[in-house]
Amino acid sequence: MPLLDRMARFRPDNFTLAIAASVVVATVLPVTGRIADGYGIATNLAIALLFFLHGTRLSRQAVLSGLTNWRLHLVILTSTFVLFPLMGFVIGWAGASVLSPLMITGMVFLCCLPSTVQSSIAFTSIAGGNVPAAICSASVSSVLGVFLTPILAGVLLSAHGGGFSFSSLQSVVLQLLVPFAIGQALHPLIGAWALRHKKLLSFVDRGSILMVVYGAFSEAVGHGLWHSISWSDLAVMLALDGVLLAIALVSTRLAAHRLGFSRADGIAIVFCGSKKSLAAGVPIANILFAKASVGMIVLPLMFFHQIQLIVCAVLAKRYAQHRAPNRTGITG
Repeated sequence: MPLLDRMARFRPDNFTLAIAASVVVATVLPVTGRIADGYGIATNLAIALLFFLHGTRLSRQAVLSGLTNWRLHLVILTSTFVLFPLMGFVIGWAGASVLSPLMITGMVFLCCLPSTVQSSIAFTSIAGGNVPAAICSASVSSVLGVFLTPILAGVLLSAHGGGFSFSSLQSVVLQLLVPFAIGQALHPLIGAWALRHKKLLSFVDRGSILMVVYGAFSEAVGHGLWHSISWSDLAVMLALDGVLLAIALVSTRLAAHRLGFSRADGIAIVFCGSKKSLAAGVPIANILFAKASVGMIVLPLMFFHQIQLIVCAVLAKRYAQHRAPNRTGITG
């Protein structure tokens, strides 16, 4: 394989580059004062619109049609909302000697997030896995995450003295769940329109996340973000991100093999059970945590996002090159 092709695997995707640019702009030109207050209101509205559009585009038929494969979904959800939080608990318990409190909060919060939707489905498709099951599982994970992420984060962070307030749940419900529910109610009327304009509406999705990132890092920079984070913190954070992903990939692969799933189902389990959603994580963090802390807290998630894309892209290509439809498990 040519060197340039190998290097292309590690090139950040355009969205990651846009996020990095938002961080740079926030560092050089942070939004402050009254403008920041107005920007915060606009950001909250953008997040509400984001979850409303998620509701309009989520097909109930696609979700219901895949619910019959309950064993597969149970394995994926167990990885997302049990295995990862357990790893987060260990990090919170053992990480105080090597990480700052806010970085630990970020790592724990990362472990409580739902799975991604788009990339889980895309990688499952490339690898030759069970795409309908991936659509169902990723969608259900995304919906459950609105409820479970704040609860899990609250339990784990409170256990480690993180100062998390369960009153934040009310804000999550009002800003995320209510718009999503309204979108779902309107799905029969505007769902087809939303799907037809998926590319156009993706700008709303990504734009709202970029708004949150810019606002969060503007606030964090004003409180001395880059003076309070060390290179050792970043190195440990990257190492922990890699370890989390490796454990999740190995665990889901072994679980799929030991439980006798087909190769196609096993691929869906691996790609849906090992991911964490940047699209859900950034807005939820913006609601749950103090504005001055959000920039630091989402750093582990931002790096994990890029690591999972690189690693899973390589895995998906490998699966595609070794397709064996009649095998059970996920060998090769």
